[in-house]
Amino acid sequence: MSLLKEQVVLVDEQDNATGTMEKIEAHEKGLLHRAFSVLLFNDKDELLLQQRAFNKYHCPGLWTNTCCSHPYADENTLTAAKRRLKEEMGIECSLQKVFDFIYKAAFDNGLTEHEFDHVFFGRFSGTPVINPQEVAGWKYLSLNNLKKEMTQDPESYTPWFKIIIDHTEKGAFMQQLPQLLL
Repeated sequence: MSLLKEQVVLVDEQDNATGTMEKIEAHEKGLLHRAFSVLLFNDKDELLLQQRAFNKYHCPGLWTNTCCSHPYADENTLTAAKRRLKEEMGIECSLQKVFDFIYKAAFDNGLTEHEFDHVFFGRFSGTPVINPQEVAGWKYLSLNNLKKEMTQDPESYTPWFKIIIDHTEKGAFMQQLPQLLL
């Protein structure tokens, strides 16, 4: 019996599902699909970053948001974000959707990320229990220190994370971060 390959939900630019496709095929064809990104902040408003495992099919070893992935076809994005946060980082916490965006990024290996990305924020001040198949490392950084590091070494960060941080900097919700995450 063969295992089913992981599917992604293909969507239009309004996030309406248009079908499903095997994940690697969707990335080879650069088709728009549903995704999510989680950003967790500790009680000092520092962001928990993850370093992607070195065996990832794209962006191996790069630093990114706390967690990111794709929901299953029959799964809403909040449920998927909580599931994946537990699988990757060993964390369970409340999440709140803050914004979404569409991006497209081509990689040297011929794959293209073209995602309708739902972005969730949450609070967590502990030590993650990482899944080494998914995560190589982690650290907490203030947004100011993160911006400095991203300026000094932009190639160490995933393309979608750079977009998220740009949106986060410009968003009025950052001034309301403590209230958003009560």
